[in-house]
Amino acid sequence: MIGTTGRDPEVCSVTVDLVIFTVRDGELNILLIERGNEPFRGASALPGGYVRPGETLDQTALRELREETSLDGRELHLEQVRAYSDPDRDPRGRVITVAYLALGPDLPRPVAGTDARQAAWTPVAEVLEGRMILAFDHRTILRDALERARTQLEHTTVAARFCPEPFTVGELRRIYEVVWGFKLDPSNFRRKMTRAEAFLEPTGEQRFPEVGRPAALYRRGSARFLIPPLLRTGASRDEVV
Repeated sequence: MIGTTGRDPEVCSVTVDLVIFTVRDGELNILLIERGNEPFRGASALPGGYVRPGETLDQTALRELREETSLDGRELHLEQVRAYSDPDRDPRGRVITVAYLALGPDLPRPVAGTDARQAAWTPVAEVLEGRMILAFDHRTILRDALERARTQLEHTTVAARFCPEPFTVGELRRIYEVVWGFKLDPSNFRRKMTRAEAFLEPTGEQRFPEVGRPAALYRRGSARFLIPPLLRTGASRDEVV
């Protein structure tokens, strides 16, 4: 039996969905599109698309990222989260999707793809609080990708990917607070970050705010892993955000 999309529902198709996080105006944002086609026409969804013949999953992710944001994914942090294979996740037929997590600093206004009416940055809190319904199983994918991002901040240096260089330790701390959802003690955070192996590289320059003391500027170091790790359970919290 051939469905209305022209695909045999018994044939398994593969797609890539992108969970693209950035920090804008002090909030963690995710890129969402408004679907222009059925199913879920008019609903919000993660950007993504079918894997084309001859493409690898990584190539599809890079292409979709370029089409949806006009960005080169090779300059961002990009990684697979997991595959989603519930037989009923797509009403058009059997579709397995592989979710990718993309992270970047204050990314620009996105460009809608060919099957989207519009694309926009949306605060993650609005989605998680239930103020917005996502198509397919994209809410589950979002939650899984957010937990992956939070875990990565514990064990890797990926938090610096959110920071345009050069940056201050205070700006880096705010990334942790926004992604984790709670505030951190500034003194303890500074001590741990500046002692972490090859995480931060001092530029030798300072930023002079209108109020307060000058702040040292840093760029990303060579380390990929945060040694020692900064675990959420052991982080010194100040107050709930």
